[in-house]
Formats: sequence, structure tokens, C-alpha cells
Amino acid sequence: MLPYRISFEHPTFLWLLLGLPILWYLGIESLGVLGKFRRSLALVFRTLVWTILVFALAGVQLVRVSDRITVMYVLDQSESIPVAKRQVMLDYVVRNVKRHRDARRGDKAGIIVFGRDASVEIPPFDDEIRLRRLETLLQRGDATNLESALNLAQATMPEDTSRRIVVVTDGNENLGQARKLVARVAAAGIGIDVVPVMLDAKSEVLVEKIDLPTDIRKGQPFEARIVVNNYTDTDETSTPTKGKIRVKQKEGKEESILLEREITLDPGKNVFPLRHTIDRPAPYVYEAEFVPDSREEDGIRQNNSATAYTHVRGQGRVLLIEDRQNEGDFSLLASKLLDNNIEVVIQSNDDLFGSLAELQAYDAVILAGVPRTTGGSDNEIVSFSDEQIEMLVRNTQQLGAGLLMIGGPEAFGAGGWTGTEIEKAMPVDFQIKNAKVRAVGALALIMHASEMADGNYWQKQICKAAIEQLGTSDFAGVLHWNFSGDAWLWGGDPRWSGLAEVGPNRRVMLSRVSRMTPGDMPQFDPAMNMAVKSLNNVPASVKHCIIISDGDPSAPNPNTMNAFVNGKISISTVAVASHGLQGSQRLQQIANQTGGKYYSVKSGRALPRIFQHEARRVSKPLVYEAADGLVPQVVFPHAMLDGIDRDLPPITGFVMTQTKDSPLAQVLIQSPRPEQPENATILAAWTYGLGRTAVLTTDAGARWASTWTEWDNYEKFHSQLVRWLMRPTGDTGKFTIATAVKDGEVQVVVNALTKDDDFLDFLEMNATALDPGLNPMPLEMRQTAPGRYVGSFPASGAGSYLVNVVPGAGAAPLRTGVTVPYSDEYRVRETNMALIETLAATEPEGGEPGEINPPLEQRTSEDLVATDPFRGGLALARSIRDAWPWFVLGACCLFLGDVMVRRIAFDFTWVGQTIKRLRGEKDTSEDAVTRLDALRKNKSQLDEDLQKRRASVRFEPTSVDSAENTQVDLSDLGDGASKPKPGASTPDSSTPAPSSYTERLLEAKKRARKDK
Repeated sequence: MLPYRISFEHPTFLWLLLGLPILWYLGIESLGVLGKFRRSLALVFRTLVWTILVFALAGVQLVRVSDRITVMYVLDQSESIPVAKRQVMLDYVVRNVKRHRDARRGDKAGIIVFGRDASVEIPPFDDEIRLRRLETLLQRGDATNLESALNLAQATMPEDTSRRIVVVTDGNENLGQARKLVARVAAAGIGIDVVPVMLDAKSEVLVEKIDLPTDIRKGQPFEARIVVNNYTDTDETSTPTKGKIRVKQKEGKEESILLEREITLDPGKNVFPLRHTIDRPAPYVYEAEFVPDSREEDGIRQNNSATAYTHVRGQGRVLLIEDRQNEGDFSLLASKLLDNNIEVVIQSNDDLFGSLAELQAYDAVILAGVPRTTGGSDNEIVSFSDEQIEMLVRNTQQLGAGLLMIGGPEAFGAGGWTGTEIEKAMPVDFQIKNAKVRAVGALALIMHASEMADGNYWQKQICKAAIEQLGTSDFAGVLHWNFSGDAWLWGGDPRWSGLAEVGPNRRVMLSRVSRMTPGDMPQFDPAMNMAVKSLNNVPASVKHCIIISDGDPSAPNPNTMNAFVNGKISISTVAVASHGLQGSQRLQQIANQTGGKYYSVKSGRALPRIFQHEARRVSKPLVYEAADGLVPQVVFPHAMLDGIDRDLPPITGFVMTQTKDSPLAQVLIQSPRPEQPENATILAAWTYGLGRTAVLTTDAGARWASTWTEWDNYEKFHSQLVRWLMRPTGDTGKFTIATAVKDGEVQVVVNALTKDDDFLDFLEMNATALDPGLNPMPLEMRQTAPGRYVGSFPASGAGSYLVNVVPGAGAAPLRTGVTVPYSDEYRVRETNMALIETLAATEPEGGEPGEINPPLEQRTSEDLVATDPFRGGLALARSIRDAWPWFVLGACCLFLGDVMVRRIAFDFTWVGQTIKRLRGEKDTSEDAVTRLDALRKNKSQLDEDLQKRRASVRFEPTSVDSAENTQVDLSDLGDGASKPKPGASTPDSSTPAPSSYTERLLEAKKRARKDK
């Protein structure tokens, strides 16, 4: 059987072959003069040309048929399968391929492993598999995604062979839907065999869930139920499963045990009730855990705990974060808010929240004059981490909480908040962009830390941390030591070489820092001398220098130190891995003599916070103070100012900011100074995402606004400001929200009723969700029934997911959370034979259904290896290739043959002679000689006749005087020569005589016409 067949992409064009009889009829009539043989040959050429062109129009294709087979082994490496059986899978594949793959036929085999995701371990190739272990390490085996594995297997296998997939799995799919994909795989002609992995369901305890009421109110007793499933045999040899159940309640960082007792589990589901009362509104997380008495009674520990989330609403709660070094500055504000039924919880910045779930207990957060980083006399640096800043912003933008920043000497840009996500969320920028406001600082960094652990890395990190804290108008420079001596890392204006303005050069500075490689500085004096000269010349109001070293360089010259003191330039020193007491004392003396601070650290991890804290020194010009007082003015009416006296008390200072270039940013109160109004904001607010943010650039009365504490509207002003920012805390009406986790998704259901219990339809709900990593999740609520709205989002990982739904304009948000303690991979402990049978029973197109092979045991069985996945029963592979371009080329060549047959007459007598010669038939010599003599004689006779005619035939016309007597006597023309008649003129001897009879005749005619 030939490996190629012909098919057509557009077979309708084959009807044009019916035109062949017409072509033959026309050809017989027009080609009759060619003779029988040539006419037949021409018709054959025309028939072939027409047929080939019709085939080309029909899209002729060459189909290659192959009986080769590719087998892809798909191995389930999820954690629901014991590790021992996962290792046996590879041994089965190696032995199975070695025994059944037909190398002569060119069969191929490959391996795909899968868990939550699928990966190609070995692509299909035509050789044996010689792996000893699986090299692909799945990052997440906490799920079984069989759909992705089958999809990858189909995409990996070549299409020019028959294809079969061998799936080794327990069938416990919890991601994807393999049943829907199987139809597409079968339509592609791919067969599926399954090797089931039988799971032992003995001695397995699973804490399924904690069931909490959907609506829990303050002070109202409720009953929670803990559901525990005990997978165990019920035969006579089985023993009861004993252990301890423990239930915890978590509120922020507080944790309390609600239940702890010994229990005995019956086979199947066990339910344990728990009655409890919540006295304080807050979000709570409940965790139930089962601890078995013996490890043999429980196979997997990941499924021994479950959590649940609930939130009890109150009248209103605010979190106030203050600086630990200025505790009590905002106690008056907290008491006034409490008098207005707003509960205030005060946190110090050295004991901050740790998760976004903790922030859900509060409807607003107040950053009360707190800097981003701060340090005490004990050199301990505390700071808001990037994650905590992200939590604050997401709590407002995604979950609708309010965020208020109150000023102070170390707030806003002066507190190191420049460039953070907090700045983006506020209605003002913390950097001053107005050139007329010279709030400029200068910072010089002297780097010498090459002997510390990971010295170069930490030097880069601390330089970046310091530069990022500076404003656009500030100046910065870095001094380091290389083989050429002390040098600036970048150039600047010749007047202050080495120092450059941060605004236009920030990116260049950070890039240079990334490539910095400082050496071991031998002495302090040259670098400090360079720094003080540049700092003295720079036009900055605050100048500061930071030295990081191990104390090894020699001490600076006293004149250099006096230059720092006279120029009012402070130096802070950081001792890292210092060389004994002498090195530390040298650095400490430098800091004390110039009014700076001395730090001693053992690890480089503390360095970025120290430099952030020290970089704030150059931001002090952002603080605007006036001893004579400033009277703020209300410039925009707002709801939070309703009922407030427009004549505000004076203040003595505030932190300058830059109003955002946005119509949404509303400036409510301004200071009369400075003259630039965009830098004189006292109170501004706007809506940010689902929440609201505001800034009050003066303080709450501890320093600058001391006259406000005696103001009659002090309490009203601050309480209205905070209430405007808070999430709505009123009655949620008859809205209920519920969540459920199913098939890797969190389903959110909201039921909406009116006060008269009528359905609320066509609501535009604004919903958002945050995953455990604080990343926003798409959540769209759609109405599916009267008064019922449903949305969902994927829950691919374990952790707490927070959901916030605003059912309508002005309505209180519905907040809830759902905790995914562990993947469904740890829930099911039995082999899913239903899915396995469905996969194997699928009939591929043109082939036979697959088979369920013997199960995979602790060791590879001979029966399993004996199964042949390379058997037949599949449709033969066909690879299609377009052939119409070659057919068109052939038609062109045949058309040239048709033209040649019609235009050239070929003598085919040589064919007969060749055949006779091949047969051995030869002419006799006498006949050949006689024929040759006759031919020679005939040729000689013809030559003589032609010569006589040429010599004897001549034209000699007679000359006459008149036209009537002119005549040509043609009777005298004959074979012999003739004499001229009397009176005939003799032709001119100079005229050449015609050489042939025809030429002489034509010449005579011409003369006759001329004479006439």
C-alpha cells in the first residue's frame, strides 16, 4: 500500500471534468491535418492539461498515512497520592515503554507530570525512557488539574502519528473540568487509557468546616458547629479514633481558646456544637483543630484544621496610630471622638497591625503626626513596612475605609512619606514643586562598609532608601573610595561638585548606585573635607551628612570637624561590624561633636530604616512655622464643615504640601501664608476608590493648634471630619451576604429586600475582593433571581479572602470574609472511579474506546507492565500537504508538449529501424549496394539536367521602335542554345546575366512591362 493518497479541499470543482468530451470533439475537427498519430498525441496532452488544472482548482492534497503511534504518559503528582506510589509511576513508564514500543515503526513516548499545573517532563521522542527520577519539581501539588494535563498532552503530541494518552491518577480532580475537555480530545482521534491509583481511606480525619451564623449581633448568643469527618473502616478490627479538639478565637493579635476537650470520633461525620457570645464589634477568625492521639490514626495533617471569618458591626470604630516618642499628643482628640460615640483604638507605631483582616475592625484609620520611620535613644528603628502601607491603601481603595493624616513636625514629607503609596492616596502631594518655596535640604553620604557581610549589597540598599526619601528640590551626593582615592559617585554643578538636585537626576542617581563598588577607605579626612566644602556651597537650608563605616579609617582632622560645626552641618554615623571599642568611639565622637546621632548595628537589614530616618533631617524645611500666628480661612464649603464657625482660631505652624492637579481634590481650608496657595493647604479631602481620604496639615493641639483646644467647635470639627471619612455604619437594611467555596471559586451571594420584604431588583452593586496577598480580585455581582445577586472569584491559594459589597449609593457596605484553610486536595480520600471510567470509555474518532488498566500498587505489577498502550485501535494518522502548486507546474510543462506536437513533424522511421536492429534483422549486402547505385545514378542524372537547363535557357528580347511591334518570342525558349534574331539588340555586357531559369523569366517580364 502506498503511503500517500490524494484528497481535495474543494471537490466541487471536479465537475469541470465533464468538459473533456467537448475538448475531444473540438480537437478531432481542428487537428485532422496532423495525421492520425500526431492528432491522438495532441489530444492526450490536452486531456492531461485540462485534468491537472481542474485538480489544482479543486485544491488537490497529498495525504500521508502512517501507522506510527505516540503515547503520552500523564502522571498525577498531586499530594493526594502517597509519595511511595508517585515514585512507582516512573518505574512503570520506563518498563512499559521498553517492552511495547516498536522501534522499527518509529513509535514515540513522552511524560507529563501535573498537580495544580502541568509540565512536560519528557517530550515525545523515538527512543527508550531512561529516567531514574522525575526532574520537574512541581511548585504546587496542592491541587489536581487534570484538564490542564490533557490539554498540554494534546498540544505536545505530533499530529503525523496515531495518539494515545495514558493517565495515571486517582481521579480526584479539584481544578478544571476534564469531562468537558475529553470530547475535544476524542474528536482529535486521541485515545485515553487510565491506570487508577487506589487510595487507602483507612484512618483519616478531616475537619471539614466551622459553621457560623450569617448574622451575628453584639451581645447575642449564637451557636457554632464544628464538623469533623472520620474516614475509617467499620469492620471488627477497627478501633475508635481518639484525640483532642481545640477551638480558638482570634481578634487582631489577641487569641483566646473557646473549647478544648478529649473526643472519640465515630465513623463518618461528627458535629460538635459551641455556644458563644461576642461582646465587642470587630472582625473575628475562628479556628478549629483536631489533634489525634496517635499519628497512625490520621494520614494527612494538612486537613486537620478549618477556619471561619465573621464580622460583628458596631456604631463606629477608628484606629489611631501615633508616634511612640510622642505618646499622648492626641489623647484629647481620642476623648472627644469617644464622646461622640466613635470608639477609638490607639496603636503605637512600634506595635502595628499585621494583616488586612485586622484593619476590618475599623471604619477609619488616623495617622496622627506619625513618621514612616522613627528611632529612640536606644537606636532601635521602627518603621511602616511596604506591606503595611499597602494594607492601609487597599483598606481604603478596595474596602471603603477612611484614611486621615494629621500633621506634626514629623508628618507628611517631613516624616518620610514621600514617594509611598500613601502619598498617592492623599489629595495632596508631599513634595513641593514650586521653585519659589525654598524648602531645600542637602544630604551627603560617605560609604565605607566593604568589610561587612554582603557589604556591597547593603550599601546599595541604604543609598537607594535615602535618595528615595528626598524631595525633588533637595540635593544629594555619595562619596566612596576607589583605587584613585576618594571620589563623588556622580558630578554636579561646579559650585557644589558631587552634589546634584534630586528632581531631574533621581533615576540617574539610583542607576549609579546600582553599579557602585566602594573600597576600603583608609582615612575619613579626605572624604569629609570634600563633603563639607560642597555642603557649604549648596543653596540648602538644612544640610546633613551620614557616614557608614566599621570605624577602621583614621580620625578626621580637627579643622575638618570645625568646618562642619561652623557650617551647622550635622553628621550621623552608623557603626557596622566595628573594629573594637576604638572604632566605635571614633564614630560616636564624630556624631556627638556635630549634633548628629550614632547608631551601632550588627546586621545590614537595619540599615535601610536608619537611612530613611536620617534622610528626614533634610526635609525639615517643609515645616512652615510662624511665631506671630496664622489664621486659616475656609475656602470651600463642604458637608464636614456644616455648622462650623467660619472664623477659625489661629495656628502657629503646619507642614507644606502640594495640591494635586486633579478636580477631585478639594481644598477646604488654607493658610494665608506662604503666598503660593497650592502649598498652603490646611485641610483637603477627596474620594479614593471605595473610600475617602483627607489631610489636616496642622496638629490636633499639642504644638501648633494649641488655641483650637479651647475652641467651641473643636469637638464638632474633628468628629464631623472623622465621620465623613468612616465607612457608613448605619443599618444595612435587609441585605444579607453569604460566601461559599466550591470548585476552587468563592461564590458571593447577596439577598436584597425592602423594609416591607419586597425584592429589590436592578441594583448596581459595587463589589471588590482581596486575596491573601492583598491583590484585588475581579468581582462582578449579577442579578440571577428577584432580589438575589451572585458573583464569584477564583480562590487558588489558602488564606483569608476579604469581600466588600456596596449594595447601592449611600448604603452601608456589606463586609465579609472567607478563609480557605487548605486545598480540596486534602479533603477526598477515595479514588474517583466515576471520572476514571468516563475518561476510558470515551471513543476517539475513527478508533476504539480506551481501557482501564490494572491499578498502580506499591510496586509495579507484571500485569500492569503487560498492558500495551502501543496497540492498534486508533485511526491512522494522516498528514496533509497541498499539492496544487506542483500540479499547476506540471500543466504548464504538458501544455508546451501540446504546442510542440502540433508545430513540429517528427520522422519516426528510426523507431522501426531501431526495433529491427534490436530484433537482429539486417539488410543483405547486394540489396544495399543496388540501392546505393540506383540512388547515385538518379542523383547524377538530376544534376546533369539541372546544369543543361541553367546553361541553355537565356532571354534575348528584340529591340523595336514602337509599342505595336514590341513582342516577346517565347517559342524559341528551349533546352538548347538559340541564336539572336536579326535586328535584336545585344544586352549590355556590364549587366550580369541571371543565373537561373526563374530569375531570367522574371527579368523578361520586368523588361516587357517597362517597354509598354
